[in-house]
Amino acid sequence: FYVLSSPSSGSQVVAAWASVPFPALPGCSLADTLCAYQQDVPWKLLSSWREQKVNCCFAQSVVLRGLGKESSSSQCPAKQPQSALHSCGSPEQVLQHYLHTMFPGAFSTAYLLQQPCSTLPPYPQFFSPLLTREGFLQDRPPTYPTAAVTSVPVLAALQSSSVLQGLLRSLHRDLQKLNLRRWLSFFSAGVEEDNFQEALEELRTLSQCYETGLGADESEDEADSD
Repeated sequence: FYVLSSPSSGSQVVAAWASVPFPALPGCSLADTLCAYQQDVPWKLLSSWREQKVNCCFAQSVVLRGLGKESSSSQCPAKQPQSALHSCGSPEQVLQHYLHTMFPGAFSTAYLLQQPCSTLPPYPQFFSPLLTREGFLQDRPPTYPTAAVTSVPVLAALQSSSVLQGLLRSLHRDLQKLNLRRWLSFFSAGVEEDNFQEALEELRTLSQCYETGLGADESEDEADSD
């Protein structure tokens, strides 16, 4: 999903990312959990776009809910060496430090909410048997049937990053291939072909705002190969 806005500075686009559930272990601190994800973040892009690796992030807003204040202290067996994340004074500081480490130079905001997301009926029970009733991950499935998952910790993020450059270019190329004469309902609804072409050009221009070095070159190569 993508959110578009038109502030006075011009159109902006952000990509939506999420982790449902957030991979937290029972009794472990947020620092313990994030230490296991030093190479890649534990959330995924909510889009079918094939590119998931963020080469450059400009700004982001991240919300994590379902981890209480007690997540700043750990009762988890030590699996990771103590890190800079463990020296942070609160879970909010842990998440903020993690974002600055993974995306240096990006403007990042982080928010933590204690209330988890409810998964009571009619929410579908498609969760792994590794999840506890509260949505925390276990090392191994229980030996006996457990109750349905009633809530899960969730992380959601809105991010302005290099991923958008490729996605916007791909969208522009797909729209260019449309045969407008086959979509007469657009024109009967008041859409003018000139306006459509103008919007198409604005989309191409907007994609250029997210070009960053190698990512831009790769997208150009893809466009040439189409």
